[in-house]
Amino acid sequence: MLDIKFIRENKDLVAEAAKKKRVSFDVEELLKLDDERRALLTVVEKKRSEHNMKSNQMVRTSIPERRELLVEELRTQKSGLEEEETKLKGIMQKWQALMLQAPNVPDISVPDGDSENDNSEVRTWGSIPEFSSPPKGHMEIMESCDMADFLRGGDVSGFRGYFLKNEGALLSFALWQFTLEHFAKKGFTFMMAPSLVRKQTLLGTGYLPQGEDDLYKTQDGDYLSGTSEVSAMSYFSETILKKEELPKKILAFSTCFRREAGSYGKDTKGLIRVHEFFKLEQVMLCEASHEISVKFHEELTGNAEELLQALKLPYRVVINCGGDLGLGQVKKYDIETWIPSDKAYRETHSSSYFHDFQTRRLNIRYKDTDGKTRFAHSLNNTALATPRILAPLVENYQQSDGSIKVPEALQKYMGKTVIAPVR
Repeated sequence: MLDIKFIRENKDLVAEAAKKKRVSFDVEELLKLDDERRALLTVVEKKRSEHNMKSNQMVRTSIPERRELLVEELRTQKSGLEEEETKLKGIMQKWQALMLQAPNVPDISVPDGDSENDNSEVRTWGSIPEFSSPPKGHMEIMESCDMADFLRGGDVSGFRGYFLKNEGALLSFALWQFTLEHFAKKGFTFMMAPSLVRKQTLLGTGYLPQGEDDLYKTQDGDYLSGTSEVSAMSYFSETILKKEELPKKILAFSTCFRREAGSYGKDTKGLIRVHEFFKLEQVMLCEASHEISVKFHEELTGNAEELLQALKLPYRVVINCGGDLGLGQVKKYDIETWIPSDKAYRETHSSSYFHDFQTRRLNIRYKDTDGKTRFAHSLNNTALATPRILAPLVENYQQSDGSIKVPEALQKYMGKTVIAPVR
């Protein structure tokens, strides 16, 4: 959420942000409603003050006739006050709904564009592997090695369901352990975060109201989160931190759920786009400084790149265009890992910073050295998402005899160097 004062002073900038992000938002409508809100709030506060003053007069007076007169005046005043308060409540609801739709302002380096097709490549790493015959897809490879069962996964879990088993399951555990050890050296606090969250946590992190179609909702009105960022950020809601505590570095693990709304006909098979998955997410709170946010954004992105480099998986980093940014994101990188069977890079990680968009909603603040309380800045980045990462891993490490070479970085966890097919 943006500060209404910022919106008033930078209405053209906010309007341009909406245009760049391809979202429908009328800043003039919000400011007109805010004028009504402020005017009515002044009236209500004045009437409340008058009501309190007459209440005090009534308490102090000992003259019966004067008390009766004040009681009648209070009754009339209360009726008028309640009427104005009802109007204010209605305007506040509309105002709050519009405030939640106000987009954060993208960084100047964010390119213009409508969708992921307009994202710009920043850098690449690694060499594209060469195969003596057309490379197989990860489904065929994993089923031939008895690492996964997609047919029974669909029977049990429905569309996009899957079972990981044998080395498929062990490879996931190996990746998690490898990631945990990698981040243990970087000063991160580990957290197992809940997947079942209340509506307020999703509003606070900016996944509601815009992203509701992609969320699973329970009959009690709670939600299943699509990322551990939601609960990890909300852990700090209504908190005032000390400046010395910053930056807060969290590596949060949780099961995640997404409906994949809007992806009809896209990646309907395999492990790229599933409804239930697991994520290790980097979440960070830092000082309210654009320069510091930019610095840590590059650092978090670098952490994820280090993992892929250790696994020796070729990838590229792209900067997301305005139309491919979320409502609260100032800037976002996607890391796309090479998928041999697709002959293309596919997104496996994303890295974003938000300034105080999330922390203002969640009321996460810190006390600066000058004693002033400020809203912290927030960032997040995918450290590892499974089972998606298994797709590029098994495809890039497939061998001509149908086996899979275990990446050197994972061999100590797997206890083997090769995963052989089942004959």
